[in-house]
Amino acid sequence: MTEIIDHDGIQGILHPPVSEAKGTGVVLTHGAGADYRTPLLTAMAEQMAGHGFHVLRCNLAFRQRRRTGPPHPSKSEEDRFSLIQAAAFMRKHTPERVIIGGHSYGGRQATMVAAENRTVADHLLLFSYPLHPPAKPAQLRTAHFAKLKVPGTFIHGSADSFGTPAEMAEALQLIPAKTKLAIVQGGGHDLKKGKFDLFALVDGLEHFHKICIP
Repeated sequence: MTEIIDHDGIQGILHPPVSEAKGTGVVLTHGAGADYRTPLLTAMAEQMAGHGFHVLRCNLAFRQRRRTGPPHPSKSEEDRFSLIQAAAFMRKHTPERVIIGGHSYGGRQATMVAAENRTVADHLLLFSYPLHPPAKPAQLRTAHFAKLKVPGTFIHGSADSFGTPAEMAEALQLIPAKTKLAIVQGGGHDLKKGKFDLFALVDGLEHFHKICIP
């Protein structure tokens, strides 16, 4: 049964493992215009819990402050701190391994957290990384990629206006850690609202364990 979490700067839903626990915790957060209740995050949390993961889908600081509206760039550090708090909470449940990430803006903040401190998480799971604003391919959001020493899995739609698969593949070459790019065919930025099999896409459950090994 899921549990509502609303304390110590953490606001979200905790999904316990439905099958045998794998010793891995996952923190997933949302995009700029959403919250932890989005269909994509809900679907991914349910899939991962069904495969033995502890999963927390949670709100970033800006969404905890107000229910609507986008984040403000001047307060993005607070969003990252809320993600660090969520990761620390999950580390108490699964000290062996913690994965952080999320959709679009939330995933981008997770990569920035990992670039600043490689000990927060053991792996990144990014859905629809917003590589650049739509129709502005020169405005890349990759300045921190060279500092990423945490392995990551990037799930991307073939029709995402925030970056083509080819653009993503080129950008990931900037990351010194191990990465995997998996494409949801026909998926836009919302990734079909989670209507795809995550584990089939990444070639099985063991992917998340193997990629964490240095």
